Amino acid sequence: MRNIPINDVDHIPQAVLALGSDYPADTLLDTHSHRRAQFLYAPEGLMKVETEDGQWLVLPYSGVWIPSGKPHQVWLSKVSTYSLYIEADYAPRQATYCEVIQVSPLLHQLLIQANQLPVDYQHAGRDGALIDLLLYELEAAPALPLFIPLPHNTLLSKQCAQFMEHPDIHSSPKDWAHDHNKSERTFHRWFKSETGMSFQAWRNRVCIVYALNALKENISITEIAFSLGYEHSAAFTAMFSKIMGYPPTHFQKRFHTHNKAL
Repeated sequence: MRNIPINDVDHIPQAVLALGSDYPADTLLDTHSHRRAQFLYAPEGLMKVETEDGQWLVLPYSGVWIPSGKPHQVWLSKVSTYSLYIEADYAPRQATYCEVIQVSPLLHQLLIQANQLPVDYQHAGRDGALIDLLLYELEAAPALPLFIPLPHNTLLSKQCAQFMEHPDIHSSPKDWAHDHNKSERTFHRWFKSETGMSFQAWRNRVCIVYALNALKENISITEIAFSLGYEHSAAFTAMFSKIMGYPPTHFQKRFHTHNKAL
């Protein structure tokens, strides 16, 4: 069913509720949480999810797993979403943090079909089998490296936020260490303790997310590479492919060809 708030049907004794919503461009859903776990999916457009842990970029043909009770904020471009709200005892993923999950063609079709079910569907028969298969597919779906952890230290978090606005592949940990009056070795340990990632891995992750946003806007690979500080697009492509498992051209085609998934 579509455009029905979860709070209106949350009382229904179904382990899984499938609800869809249509959002205008540049919609911001302020920080909130759900009693059930949520899987949020949009075949087209972009979404960004933010929690106290960091930010997740949700691309077309990927969705985000949001654990039950997890406060989160969501920004959406013009999208039509397909959500599952799942009771904790039936949750197919046990992570206590959000995850961006790859949506296969099968999972895509199952989500579309599930959103056509009435909220009081019968679990016996086809409807229940569809929901059961959805849960199995969600459990098996691989997570994508599209999470940017944010530090809890206020000054470091502010610097990270500024870097995320204007990422530079050549940004040096030596310079960051100087900014915080630390030795480079101490800074590396501090940064990892704050984010759970090395500085280089975090910097590369930010550049990847920036590049994916730009690819969605149909900006050329060469222009993206230069904007990130690369002298040649080949070096950017190599870094991108190593992290994402596919070259930028794969996502370029995916974003601008309808009904194509990974």
